Amino acid sequence: MTDVRAHAERGRRRRTRLGVTLWAAVAAVCVPWTAAAATGGDRPAAQLYVATWGDDDWPGTIDRPFATPARAQRAVRERTARMASDIVVNLRGGTYRLPAPLRMTGDDSGRGGHRVVYQAYGFGTPDQEKVTLSGGRPVTGWRPDPEREGVWRADVGGLETRQLYVDGRRATRAGLGSGLPGELRTTATGYTTTSAIPRSWRHPEDLELVYRFDYVEGRCGVADISRGPGRRTTITMERTCWKLARDLYGKESLGEPSFVENAPDFLHRPGSWYLDRSRPGRHRLLYRPAPGQDMRRTPVVAPVLETLLSGTGRPGRPVHDMTFRGLTFADATWLAPNEPAGFVAAWSMYMRPGRGAGGAMEARTVPGNIAFRTAERITFQGNRFVRLGAQGLELSENSSHNTVVGNVFTDISDGGVVLGVLPPDTKGTNRGNRITDNWIHHIAAEYHAASGIWDTGGRETTIAHNQVDHVPYTGILSGPSEDLRGLMRGGRIVGNRVFATNRLLADGGGIYLRGEQGTSYADGLVVSDNAVTDSRYGVWNVGIYTDDSSNWMTVRHNAVYDYRASIGGCSEEWGDRPVRHVRYHGNFWDDAVPDWLPRRPYPGGWPPAPDCGDPHDLEFRANTLLPRTHPAPACTAAPACATILDRSGPRPGRSPFTTVGP
Repeated sequence: MTDVRAHAERGRRRRTRLGVTLWAAVAAVCVPWTAAAATGGDRPAAQLYVATWGDDDWPGTIDRPFATPARAQRAVRERTARMASDIVVNLRGGTYRLPAPLRMTGDDSGRGGHRVVYQAYGFGTPDQEKVTLSGGRPVTGWRPDPEREGVWRADVGGLETRQLYVDGRRATRAGLGSGLPGELRTTATGYTTTSAIPRSWRHPEDLELVYRFDYVEGRCGVADISRGPGRRTTITMERTCWKLARDLYGKESLGEPSFVENAPDFLHRPGSWYLDRSRPGRHRLLYRPAPGQDMRRTPVVAPVLETLLSGTGRPGRPVHDMTFRGLTFADATWLAPNEPAGFVAAWSMYMRPGRGAGGAMEARTVPGNIAFRTAERITFQGNRFVRLGAQGLELSENSSHNTVVGNVFTDISDGGVVLGVLPPDTKGTNRGNRITDNWIHHIAAEYHAASGIWDTGGRETTIAHNQVDHVPYTGILSGPSEDLRGLMRGGRIVGNRVFATNRLLADGGGIYLRGEQGTSYADGLVVSDNAVTDSRYGVWNVGIYTDDSSNWMTVRHNAVYDYRASIGGCSEEWGDRPVRHVRYHGNFWDDAVPDWLPRRPYPGGWPPAPDCGDPHDLEFRANTLLPRTHPAPACTAAPACATILDRSGPRPGRSPFTTVGP
């Protein structure tokens, strides 16, 4: 973690000098949209059926279907060893509440060039039925809470969750709406304050303090609140989380939390909730209804599973040749932030105490609620990933030639898609994965320092024709979390439509690049024909951001405007991590640079020494400058620029979902 510590130290210095942090520690062809059924070559596909009204003792035919996906999975396993065609599991319309995750292994994989397909019945036709695989449980038996006027409660046994969905919408955990009251002092164990109010809060062990600054957002739990000396109140933080936060963020960044969450005393806002866990095994949900909600009739779902669907292979024996299409994956949680170490985070990473000698912290990645590891030729097509409590989809640990096409990712607590070499791993081969024609919007609903798509270490990865919009931090991120050399090569980020990024956090970008992306321009990263616009938020964000140690990248034929800076980044001379070998050819940009940043003689926003320095070996050729005021009309008036806008984003026929422009 020396690299993470170095970045944290640099960030602390630069907050003073610049007023902003620039870094923190921290299938070969796209599948066309088609209604054609899988055929497994010349033989018709073998068909199995599942329906909510079925019976697992039935044979799984269309008139006598199974009742559960797990039963269909067992039936598939009985057939894979002698596959002579594809096997298609057709799920009839309805919600399937999973009692346990669906875990795929090599026994579930296709054989002999055939595939196992799980799909919504009628997939790709006008009669396609709506199918939801849910990891949640309905919450019923609501009644008025006798202790709190206007609040309702329900007994939920031993339920553990960090999310609640009421009438299909994410409810808000009860919060104070501000930081701690009174005059604060930071101590080695937490805080003292002149206010006596915190001593009145019930169940302080459930409280979380949220720290949001620059481009990070972390959470630490409270261990105790007590009366202190001199009429002050002592707030003792969870020791493990507090140490991690001080080590990563610096104690000066913890001087005042941004928000206080998760106490029954904060149930003032309509639509807010709290899980009372004070009696083991006899938990209660408390909820203040929003206008028009009748708790005797309004549906409430609490996510309970942390994984909905997974596939895990072994070295040399990946899980493989499976397709999932037309399904909705919904209602999953993720409970790691409840641990004493909390959620000390930057990007989609969070820290845990190191396992070795020396006590160095260890970075981990927020996992996918749908996750395939050591997997090949897995396809996700035309699905919806919604109401999820971690990452949407993860492809990692030597996963290659997988395809994610035409899906929607929204209302997810962290990022949309993450793939490659995920921390704490530092090596692996992930080759030929394709993320295309997806719509990723309104993600990072809970853990805001996340990206719509993050390729952490892949070779020949294609990220093409996606739309990423309305996200609190970065749209598309390509690069490892640390300076891991030799992981990335031959990547393509092409034809994406990115806008409304960095709506909450600073120092991110529409397309954020870092690290060594090849050994030359010939095998380096190509970023082309993307439209990256309409995100002039905060004090510092960059349309196409080449940050520290970016190397061997070609940025060409892009339309970039209405960011704080169109291109640029931090070239870390002090750490021998300069930006170098980046060429910019044939782009359209407004060359915006924020007022606090000196303009260089060449385009872009490039912070100077001592924190950053001069980038090396930049090449500019045939770029077109758009006016800094009203650049959009100028782009649409230029045929080549207008073509980039028109052709970016999901392509007709590749996605069944209608995207919305800026």
